[in-house]
Formats: sequence, C-alpha cells, structure tokens
Amino acid sequence: MNIILFDGKYRGNLLPLTFTRPVAEIRVGILTIREKWEKYFPDATISYLTEDYLKTKYPLHSAEDSIFIAGNIIPDKILIEEIKTLQYGECLFKENDLFALRGKKEDFSAIENLRNKETKSASIQICWLYDIFLRNEIALSEDYELLTRNRTSSPLPSSVKVIGNPLLKNDLPAVFLEEGAVIEETILNVKKGPVYIGKNSEIMEGSLIRGPFAICENGTVNMGAKIYGATTIGPYCKVGGELNNVVMQGFSNKAHDGFLGNAVIGEWCNLGAGTTASNLKNDYSEIKMWNYKEERFLKTGLQFCGLIMGDHSKIGINSMMNTATVMGVGVNFVGSGFPKTFIPSFAKGGVTGFSLHDLPQFFMMAEAVMKRRGKELTETDKEIYKEIFDITGKYWRVRM
Repeated sequence: MNIILFDGKYRGNLLPLTFTRPVAEIRVGILTIREKWEKYFPDATISYLTEDYLKTKYPLHSAEDSIFIAGNIIPDKILIEEIKTLQYGECLFKENDLFALRGKKEDFSAIENLRNKETKSASIQICWLYDIFLRNEIALSEDYELLTRNRTSSPLPSSVKVIGNPLLKNDLPAVFLEEGAVIEETILNVKKGPVYIGKNSEIMEGSLIRGPFAICENGTVNMGAKIYGATTIGPYCKVGGELNNVVMQGFSNKAHDGFLGNAVIGEWCNLGAGTTASNLKNDYSEIKMWNYKEERFLKTGLQFCGLIMGDHSKIGINSMMNTATVMGVGVNFVGSGFPKTFIPSFAKGGVTGFSLHDLPQFFMMAEAVMKRRGKELTETDKEIYKEIFDITGKYWRVRM
C-alpha cells in the first residue's frame, strides 16, 4: 500500500508550525500524526504531498494507485476500515472536507469525476493551532493504548507514589515506563488519565504530575516541576516550573521556573528562566489569535489560550508573553515588558523594537543549539529556512 499524507486546506491555519514541516509531522498526543498512521499501516510506504520547498526533506513517493489521506486527521478504527475498503477512483468526504482519496495525484484536479462517499468516522481533525492542545487529551489516551497494549512496563520504583487506580478502565496499567526510563520520589496522579514515560527519559525527584501526561524519548522533567494534563513533552525536551495542557514538539527547553499553559511549542525552542506566558485575559473575554492565512486576528471561541512558538525561536529570561501570543520561526525575543501578540519570523529584539534577524547569524545559532543534542543543521534545512526567510522577510518589513 502506498499512502500519501497531503497537507490540505488547513495548512495555512497551522502556521508557523507548518512553515518547517508537513501537517502530518505535527505531534499531538504522544505520536506525530504520521506515526499514528504508521501504527495502523505498518507495512505501507508513507510519504508526503506538501509545499515544494519542503519536498527535499519530506519527499513524495508517487504511484499510479495510491491512497491520499489528509495530514490533519487523527485516525480512528472506523476510518481505518473505510480506507482499507476504498476502491480505485473513490474518495471519502466529511461535509466539505476531503478525508481520503484512492487514485493518482492528478485526481486532485479532477475530483468531481470520482465516486464520493461520506465517511462515518468521527476522527479528530487538527484545523487550528489551538486544536493541538484542545485535542491532546483524547489523542494522548488513544496513543497510550496503541503503544502499551500487549506490552509490559518496566517496574515502577517504590519511591514513586501513584494516586488513583493502577489500572485504567481498558485494563491497561495507568503508568507505563519504557526501557531506560528513570523516575524517583515523584507523585503521579492518574485519576484523569495515564502517564507515559518514554525510553531513556528522566523525571527528577520532587516532581508532581497529573495525567494524562506523556514524556517522549530522552525527555527530562527537572526537580520540583508541577505539571497538569493533558501535557506532552516531546523527544529530547527539558521542562521545569509549572505547565498545564502544553504540547512540545521536540528538542525544546522550558527548563526553569515560570508558567506555561494551553500552549504549543515547536522544535529547537528555548524559554529562558522565569519566563511566564499568560493563557487568560484579565477581563476573561474571548481570545483572538493571529492567523497567517487570513493575515489578521480571528476569534477563537476560547477563554484559555497561551503561547504558540515556531521552530528555533528563543525567549530571554524573565520575559512575559501576552495571552495567545503567536511567535514565528527563528524569533529571538529579549527584555522586559509584554511584546505584541504576533511576532513575525526572524524578528529579534524586544518591546522597544525589533530588527530582522541576519540569516547567517541565525544559522550559526541554530547549528550551536542542535550540536548540543548531537544533531546537524543540514544544507537541506538551510534551504528550507532561506525559503521561509524570503516568504516572511517581505511580510516582516511591511508589518513591523
């Protein structure tokens, strides 16, 4: 089976995260959306239909008979069965949203010639940035079952206190430790959901964690952290202080005291010591958030919404972020005071003013950051960031 995950019409709503990755590479729950599909179709070839400048890093494996699936959809069992029985020349819709299509790439431009079927699936769709943290509780619980069913957890040390039933309603253990995970003198509350502790991750002593919670491979929770669900700490992330309903994609740090809630943090980000981000307006009114696609602030219908950070963005120590601040790719914010609630990509500075980041300097900083994790900023990566710089640099000059 040849599966192609296409970005679809919601990509623009998911910027700045989708500046640097296809939609299906977004992490929600424990796994990325692509990884979820791989669990259901382990023998399939899975590739992407995405922006041209991303294709070198995320190539398309084309075939005359392929199954195209919207990259913003989290699979469920009904949709899986519908896709397995999809015939050539058929497509699955839900209202006006294309879920899946069996055929070839050219069929996208002639979709009216295909046989349309209405899906019965209630699959979660990630259509807005805030859907990532809003849907994280359900996605995390579903991923937990995918990853732990018919497996045995590493033993939980006696110094760890678990509050709640040690077994979930589906008879899975409420806490699962992967190989090499380290945890001591920690309180885990599993009354509202499970706790997943990934391979070679560490939860240091004195931490207080409420499920649903997941920390992925090689992640770290520093001493005395206070974490509320539903929170996902992506691979190689380090966290400390207070977190509530946060999704960190990977390789990012919020290692010190300070509050972060109802937030989505991209890869290779850093929040300096004491940084706090608001997730609630003082007057409790509805939150508006910057939308790249519409180039304006849109109502969210939410009362709680925190910080959104694109990849390789940095925040200096003791900084304060307004409710629903959207920070682009490669931002470097320093200083006191609240910045605007939208900071374009490659802006550097603070509330007294921003300038456009120098691209060679950005590369030097990114290389240094990635080297600490044993990773390399490749020439392919640089070409992607050059494209983003060209796209957003023109925009930045107009807006800032």
